Amino acid sequence: MTHDELQQAASDHLLLHFSKQSLDDLLVLERGEGPYVFDTKGKRYVDALSSLFCAQLGYSYGEEMAAAAAAQLTTLAFNTNWGTAHPASIELAAKLASVAPPGLDRVFFTSGGSESVEAAWKLAREHFLAIGQPQRTKAIARDIAYHGVTLGALSFTGVQRFKEPFGRPAIDVTHVSNTNMFRGPGGGPVTDPAAFCTMLLAEVEDAIVAAGPDEVALIIAEPVQNAGGCLVAPPGYWQGLRTLADKHGALLMADEVICGCGRLGEWVATGREGITPDLVSLAKGLTSAYAAMGAVLAAERVVAPIVESGAVFRHGITFGGHPVSSAIALKNMEIFERDGVLENVRELTPYLAETLGTLTDLPIVGDVRGDGFFWAMELVKDDENSTFDQAERDKLLRGYLPGRLREAGIIARADDRGDAVLQIAPPLVADKALLDEIVGLLGEVLADAGTHMGLAGSRAGATA
Repeated sequence: MTHDELQQAASDHLLLHFSKQSLDDLLVLERGEGPYVFDTKGKRYVDALSSLFCAQLGYSYGEEMAAAAAAQLTTLAFNTNWGTAHPASIELAAKLASVAPPGLDRVFFTSGGSESVEAAWKLAREHFLAIGQPQRTKAIARDIAYHGVTLGALSFTGVQRFKEPFGRPAIDVTHVSNTNMFRGPGGGPVTDPAAFCTMLLAEVEDAIVAAGPDEVALIIAEPVQNAGGCLVAPPGYWQGLRTLADKHGALLMADEVICGCGRLGEWVATGREGITPDLVSLAKGLTSAYAAMGAVLAAERVVAPIVESGAVFRHGITFGGHPVSSAIALKNMEIFERDGVLENVRELTPYLAETLGTLTDLPIVGDVRGDGFFWAMELVKDDENSTFDQAERDKLLRGYLPGRLREAGIIARADDRGDAVLQIAPPLVADKALLDEIVGLLGEVLADAGTHMGLAGSRAGATA
């Protein structure tokens, strides 16, 4: 189809995800090369979002992935993991267990992130049924956090406008404070991270006690929370969650659909915290988006009672662990090791943090936060870091930034699940030159955004 024919066909037939269904001049991307994508008019964009945190390797590994897919397609095109299995999914499960923190030895495959979160909850329920604690039907999650949109995963999601149209949540979940250190308890930046951590953990324990300590099955959190803008936890937070889960008999789950698979420089990011979660959800970067796939990593102690009792895990995904997806995921992991992808993220994280930090000179940038190749800039209306109201956020995030980013040739994410932020997540193969290009383009766009919103000059006390 031509550009115009694609626009018309999309308008007539394609239902978009999380979007208004009547978009003028829809961005239609038809080709990728390295870290760049090209639209149907031939315009080039830096994919500074890795196609929604998925395209870890960018777009230049297609031939290798195609060869891996072709080898599998011409051997065994499809088989389920439903009472049978196939070599590719078995090998992938073993490979994932080998790179996970010690004790995460079992793997259940899905087709994506929401399915992984949903499957993890069902596995937790089966665990408690097997050990004679069927009353554990509740969970603790964090405010504003996004954990998926299937009805089970949606229960954990702390974004009310995503939940309210769909009725009563399927799971009884208490939402506690997130780890936003720029908007602390008094509304300003946290000055004492240790005290902040103590307060957050006390709130989690209070929530467990209020829900009934013997009724809480799961505590779920992301290593760096996406919604709200790359919210990093204070030191000691994950160790504290581990202690609380053990104290009250609950399971601890790390939702690493975004943060895992290299985004923070590790296959399983919570491994850096010196603890092992009981459950980990993965997706997105597991195949670097060359195929659809997700997974749940489970500790042996979670699965053992189910196995020993001879119980059936009453859950299944037809395409979970698809042979072609498994073969591509194995090739993805091979490329990560061969090309030093994790090492690249670890090496360049300090450089990216320092370079992005220069954007706080702009009047519209109040905070830069994140880790690895996963960062957000919180956008503010004055030197006091005042938040934009809803009308202003609509004007900035939905009215101005999408078009200005597109004009500049960069793909980033403007969001307001929480305060107004602009997020980036560069491909994990990015070098310093690409990171400089991304930050330079962001600087131009955000300077213009400040002018558009009536701000001028540099922030008080900053170097112009």
